[in-house]
Amino acid sequence: VGPEVPEGFHSFADGIASAGEWKRPEPKNDNSDTMLMYFTSGTTGEPKMVAHDFTYPLGHIATGSLWHDLGPDDLHLTIADTGWGKAVWGKLYGQWIAGATVFVYEHEKFTPADMLRMIERHRITTLCAPPTIFRFLIRENMSDYDLSSLRHCTIAGEALNPAVFDAFLKQTGIKLMEGFGQTETTLTIATMPWLEPRPGAMGVPNPCYDVRLLFPDGTPAEDGEQGEIVVKLPEDGSRPAGLFKEYYRDPELTAYATRGGYYHTGDLAWRDEDGYLWYVGRVDDVIKSSGYRIGPFEVESALMTHPAVVECAITGVPDEIRGQVVKATVVLAPDWKHRAGEELVKELQHHVKQATAPYKYPRVIEFVDELPKTISGKIRRVEIRRRDASGGMPAT
Repeated sequence: VGPEVPEGFHSFADGIASAGEWKRPEPKNDNSDTMLMYFTSGTTGEPKMVAHDFTYPLGHIATGSLWHDLGPDDLHLTIADTGWGKAVWGKLYGQWIAGATVFVYEHEKFTPADMLRMIERHRITTLCAPPTIFRFLIRENMSDYDLSSLRHCTIAGEALNPAVFDAFLKQTGIKLMEGFGQTETTLTIATMPWLEPRPGAMGVPNPCYDVRLLFPDGTPAEDGEQGEIVVKLPEDGSRPAGLFKEYYRDPELTAYATRGGYYHTGDLAWRDEDGYLWYVGRVDDVIKSSGYRIGPFEVESALMTHPAVVECAITGVPDEIRGQVVKATVVLAPDWKHRAGEELVKELQHHVKQATAPYKYPRVIEFVDELPKTISGKIRRVEIRRRDASGGMPAT
């Protein structure tokens, strides 16, 4: 049933034509207009509103076509709730621009066995998920499932522990390809398909961004030196496609994050002689103990190689002598929970001493049932520090 034709017109089209030529309103829309806004995860503070313009989807071409290695014959699964920014990273722009088909599995609660059955039943070819998901997948008996359709798997959201990389490779024969980015960016650093992954390394800079490592005084960090990951901003005042427009209604924070002609990520890394970047931790998470600067990721990776540890978070706690000491908050595997006590504490401390530098071992270890996390599964170390400061820390 069509619309009623106004009196005096032979057709509805005549009525439309009579309205005259349509004039575009002022001001005209352009690519610099705000297209969408994210809320940050809030791992280090309160969530911020991150505004992106209409060039944002173009920034994800590298995500889908390069990092995810997608083409028209692929059926891609990114495990992420649609309330997460990662859903946009893995289910919309980059994947569709690459011509791939996106698989969506609606589930109330993540169950590793159910997800593996979906991959098997629907012959998923490419998979992307945060480390939390992979940590649970590798604890299933993956050999019970036919995962032969999987050819390429990527991981992002937090730094990849080498123990997870090794376990997934052993069970599937697939090497996890790590990627790094933020709510404020698209894919910034990644292990691209043509690179040989190095467990624990993020990969190399996305060619769409001019990525550098800087010391706090603005001088560049050399190979092997820790520096903040920054993105050089064009001198003409423009932004690379995919880099955020602003923190909405917070010009001071926007100016601080883009000071000195760079976007400052607040993340620390070091670069090896082949150009691979290795994650250290958030600037605020680095622990200063007896003159040493200790990145939490290296200690977490060492702990994760012990069979008792499912998940852990490394933070610093005040110490009168050393300034700070390393604390580990640990979630134990079910068959190790009955051993939670002083003997296991000493065993884990010795394990870290053997796996990394002795001065990095956790002098404080707390066993918990779960770690505080954001809705997207990232560990909230700030909440652990806040709780410890209020008197909830165990004795050294």
